Amino acid sequence: MDLMNALPTLSAAEITTDRLRLRKAHDADIDGLVELQTDPQVRAHLGGPRPRSVVEQYFEANGTSGIAGKPGTYVIANRESDRFIGTLVLDRRSAELPGHVTEESAELELTYLLQRGSWGAGLAFEAVTALLRAAARELPDQPVLVVTQTANERSLQLASRLGFQRRGTFEAYDAEQTLAVADLHSFKAPVRRL
Repeated sequence: MDLMNALPTLSAAEITTDRLRLRKAHDADIDGLVELQTDPQVRAHLGGPRPRSVVEQYFEANGTSGIAGKPGTYVIANRESDRFIGTLVLDRRSAELPGHVTEESAELELTYLLQRGSWGAGLAFEAVTALLRAAARELPDQPVLVVTQTANERSLQLASRLGFQRRGTFEAYDAEQTLAVADLHSFKAPVRRL
């Protein structure tokens, strides 16, 4: 068994916040998932938009099965309407990729994408905070990584606001990437005293 499969990931099936529901994907989310992959602004720092025909063919052939059952992978949805807003993943960063802070090279990595119409309302911060708090309750303390293009100032600002510290940069995908890290247990919710 390889190290990545032996390490625990978040198992919560659903996480809710005041405005959001983090849940598993279902086929009603396909239009939103296609939009995320084909929107030039959403994919500006991710290698650009993918061809709509390729993305649609993938979902026609596979539905959401490729992402729906994967631990740590969530759709961000409006809590009231269940309308798709984006995706949020807490998974192990592959050892083959650059950008690690431990010798084992299997740290947790946080990735998120929101539809453009949901930007600027604090939804990414709310979703990520809820996800990391759930993970901090369930998993042992360990580093959590955020890797993004250095040009992606919005993502770096969010990471900083969440408490991630920049650790350095490296070249990948023909662009400078910034590596930021936080300790998982720094996201534990404060204990309420009566």
